[in-house]
Amino acid sequence: MVKKLFIPGPVNVAPEVFAAMSQPMIGHRMKEYAELHGRIKTSLKRLMMTESRVFLATSSAFGAMEGALRNLVKGRCANFCNGAFSDKWHDVTLRCGKEADAVKVPWGQPITAELVDATLATGKYDSMTMIHNETSTGVLSPLAEIAAVMRNYPDVMFIVDTVSSMSAMPIGLDELGIDCCIFGVQKAFALPPGLAIFTATEKALQRAQSVENRGYYFDFMEFAANDDKDNTPSTPCISLIYGLDCQLQRFFAEGLEARWERHRVMAERTRSWVLERGFELFAPEGARSVTLTSVANSRGVDLAAIKKQLGEKGYAFDDGYGKIKGKTFRIAHMGDLQPAELEEFLTVLDGELKG
Repeated sequence: MVKKLFIPGPVNVAPEVFAAMSQPMIGHRMKEYAELHGRIKTSLKRLMMTESRVFLATSSAFGAMEGALRNLVKGRCANFCNGAFSDKWHDVTLRCGKEADAVKVPWGQPITAELVDATLATGKYDSMTMIHNETSTGVLSPLAEIAAVMRNYPDVMFIVDTVSSMSAMPIGLDELGIDCCIFGVQKAFALPPGLAIFTATEKALQRAQSVENRGYYFDFMEFAANDDKDNTPSTPCISLIYGLDCQLQRFFAEGLEARWERHRVMAERTRSWVLERGFELFAPEGARSVTLTSVANSRGVDLAAIKKQLGEKGYAFDDGYGKIKGKTFRIAHMGDLQPAELEEFLTVLDGELKG
């Protein structure tokens, strides 16, 4: 049975995208690929509102996240943690042999500008990482406020995971001053998994050039050298890149403002449904994701049973993650999902909750 996905990723992929992915293969060192790659870079820069370098890597987003650590952390890194995936990023930092501190807030709370300021004011750090939209908790941290603080620390690399927020809301990289922005394509981009996209400012490239033991696969200098030729250091996932080209065209056909508004409308509808059904929202007011809603299981429903019953009817949604499994559940509303499809799912979920 093919299920309709309301999970934090992967999400449903449009037939047009799959069709684009079935185009004939080309060599990644042929001019046809360079033309494809160059067109995609231009579109991505428009989406992200940036003049930074934009790189494509055949990997999950965590590959590029590890690459950012190996290239940009020269001294000590502050890993801001407010959920499972930001905690994991700290673990990755340590496994890369970097000196780092986990700056933690309780799950369900955002990273604040005040916390970032107080941490960096110690002068101990030359890099920081944060997750904009933590999918384990449904918490959206105030990126613009944090960016304003970061302007006071120009020597600290500003490394941001936008894995589950990019394309669902405006994120202007140049205005925010983000040195390295990282995301995968299997969430709000609504593509199959396997492709990571990341950026680097000239300041970031200068830092990378001064860092030893950057590795090879994610060496930013290798990416920059190949970027000059509209290419990648290693063989890319060409079929998926065809799909990305198609999807970017679909974004602009819909209109970026319309896409952002659609995500906002679906987020508000889901939150209203949660409260009307006697549940509570896990994230606080002002820090709630626009791509997925984390619901506190205040009614104590049997989530495993409901998940199974929904699966039998052709729908997938997710329990909580890690230490809040069973205490929360998550409804994703991102990608190419339309409000009518969300209403259909909520109606089916209503039936199971009443049953």
